[in-house]
Amino acid sequence: MDFQLSPEIKELRDRTRQFIAEQVIPLENDERQSSHGPSEALRRELVARARTAGLLTPHASREMGGLGLSHVAKAAVFEEAGYSWLGPTALNIHAPDEGNIHLMEEVATPAQKERWLRPQVAGNIRSCFAMTEPSPGAGADPSMLATTAVRDGDDYLINGLKWFITGAEGADYAIVMARMEDGSATMFLTDMDRPGITLERSMDAMDSCFTGGHGVLRFDNLRIPATDVLGEIGKGFRYAQVRLAPARLTHCMRWLGQARRAHDAALAYTRRRQAFGKPLAEHEGVGFMLADNDMDLHTARLHIWHTAWLLDQGEKCNFESSRAKVVCSEAEWRVVDRSVQMLGGSGVTSESPVMRIFTDMRAFRIYDGPSEVHRWSMARKLVHLAEKAEAAQ
Repeated sequence: MDFQLSPEIKELRDRTRQFIAEQVIPLENDERQSSHGPSEALRRELVARARTAGLLTPHASREMGGLGLSHVAKAAVFEEAGYSWLGPTALNIHAPDEGNIHLMEEVATPAQKERWLRPQVAGNIRSCFAMTEPSPGAGADPSMLATTAVRDGDDYLINGLKWFITGAEGADYAIVMARMEDGSATMFLTDMDRPGITLERSMDAMDSCFTGGHGVLRFDNLRIPATDVLGEIGKGFRYAQVRLAPARLTHCMRWLGQARRAHDAALAYTRRRQAFGKPLAEHEGVGFMLADNDMDLHTARLHIWHTAWLLDQGEKCNFESSRAKVVCSEAEWRVVDRSVQMLGGSGVTSESPVMRIFTDMRAFRIYDGPSEVHRWSMARKLVHLAEKAEAAQ
């Protein structure tokens, strides 16, 4: 792999960095935010600014109105956008919309793309991905999917309960995963204002960076026409992998920006804050934390870029994206945790952005597959490959 970025990607990266610094970070204290994320009014203002700057939805295809970025280009741009917790919202690359846009590009019919994808790429509507369920339904183990879909004439009736559905409040449409009568899974598209969909509540969560928060959705005989099936019947789990492998990686990209922001804040503070006769950064204990931060940031970036490069070569990267997700979520978390420690009292108050980053980031080690599940999955694949190689000898 050649780690040199093209002049075009560098220019876009630098333009994104400037946009975040000048147009987004000044809005971080805007009152149009709550514990459930930025308001729709704030989202629309951020999107308008990104549209004017020519940076809106850069990962979408040019045909749909995006910039058609490669995965490597996304790695550079998404990190810069992630430097502010409002940056992904501004560029329309926040979860779950970013992953849904990718899935819709790959699987949706031309009619479905015109109805839902094109206005989403334009930043005019939002979406959610309804898969996770309370016990005993699907969580880290998707095979426990409990929401059902039953054929009724030319329609399907959906019944079930979903929770931790990011962006549910205010979403215009949803991608719903449901179990068919034969035990397979299918994805369905639905407008959120259809009869049979109830947003029971928005859940209180540690993070507050996702527009629409995390909702509990109930489906009671939700009627979805067969024309709104996403892809083919029975291939829901396969399409989930189409969505999840790149989406895991884009989470790593965005949170890398936040981790770098935390490190920058800690470095600036420890250079100027005096204790015991010299700057904190000159004390070995603090200096070691700065060095460890740099190593973790670099390690995370290498995993991201390498996996992005493989995706650009056409590889599926299920194994590599799992590896990157574990490495990055844990390395980036260590960076933020050390930064809190170095900042002392400032790190645990709103005097510094690092406290906000700390509370927002913790869930990253859980969603899109907990670290333990990815390690377990990787181990199974490693054993399988070893057995296969041994049998071939």
